[in-house]
Amino acid sequence: MLVFRQLFDSSSSTYTYLLGDRHSGDAVLIDPVFEQVRRDAALVHELRLRLLWTLDTHVHADHVTGAWLLKQRAGSAIALSAASGASGADRLLEHGDRISFGKRYIEARATPGHTSGCLTYVLDDESMAFTGDCLLIRGSGRTDFQQGNPAAMYRSVHERIFTLPTTCLLYPAHDYHGLTVTSVDEERSYNPRLGGDISVEDFTGYMNNLGLPHPKKLDVAVPANLKCGQPDVGQATAGDPQWARLTFTFGGIWELQPQALEEAGERVQIIDVRQPDEFSGALGHIRGAKLIPLDQLHRRVEEIDRTRPVVTVCRSGARSAQAVVMLQKDGFQDLANLAGGMLRWRAEGCSVEGGAA
Repeated sequence: MLVFRQLFDSSSSTYTYLLGDRHSGDAVLIDPVFEQVRRDAALVHELRLRLLWTLDTHVHADHVTGAWLLKQRAGSAIALSAASGASGADRLLEHGDRISFGKRYIEARATPGHTSGCLTYVLDDESMAFTGDCLLIRGSGRTDFQQGNPAAMYRSVHERIFTLPTTCLLYPAHDYHGLTVTSVDEERSYNPRLGGDISVEDFTGYMNNLGLPHPKKLDVAVPANLKCGQPDVGQATAGDPQWARLTFTFGGIWELQPQALEEAGERVQIIDVRQPDEFSGALGHIRGAKLIPLDQLHRRVEEIDRTRPVVTVCRSGARSAQAVVMLQKDGFQDLANLAGGMLRWRAEGCSVEGGAA
């Protein structure tokens, strides 16, 4: 069974794609974004996958790749085109090379034109392809910098993408209109730049007169991506919180497990957001916890010490996750939710005050 997820970074309008082999648990990630590494790593973990490779379709100019940071966090190897000019990759791909994950593989097809080192990644059964900035949905990538070449892009699309099965789904690296997927048949028929009877001369004339401004992050993104996203020496990266052993969920919430909360001890303050009858009821409560029901949290927020980390607790972890969101809006920084709430706390034999024995 194939695991497939399409992820989005709103600041750069970039799509990231996760593909995994459910049987083996092996996975690859296409076009990761540096700022979204926590999200992507959380999803891989929650789906019980093992990230083997990150694959960039090209050296991006509008965002920094997350390839290097994911290698540090997940141990994944890095691959991109040999024609990219990038350093720091574990494998430089040529046209026709394959990247395996479990019993599945992705084939790299050289599709230069947007840059000289663009690749389109085609799934083994040719049911889907990841076109980077070569072919977009009813459009194409620009060709006016980074060794761009309209004639080369035209050939790439017509010879190496449009020759895929008509039903092959095409997934671009970007979309700026909320579109998510297209197909070979659709783009051959309706792409206003490359479809129908449009000739290479038509396409070249169109592309040479776009007059687009350069991407805002061009001067930062390209040098960083030529090193696979590795920051310069001394450049700070966003580290994980250090006040406890936390995990980040795909839903965007920092959590800690019961054992980690016990280890944290008095360094943290525990806010129980259940109702009073639950606080003194069968599940009991954690020693030292302060009761502030969720529906009172906003108006009682000044009762919480802003200088100490806060851990929110409820029965199952659902209401307390919402409490984290509310406290973030009120300006709190060091926040985490107790994973599984009091149900897991009791299940793991942690001590409580009150409650049934």
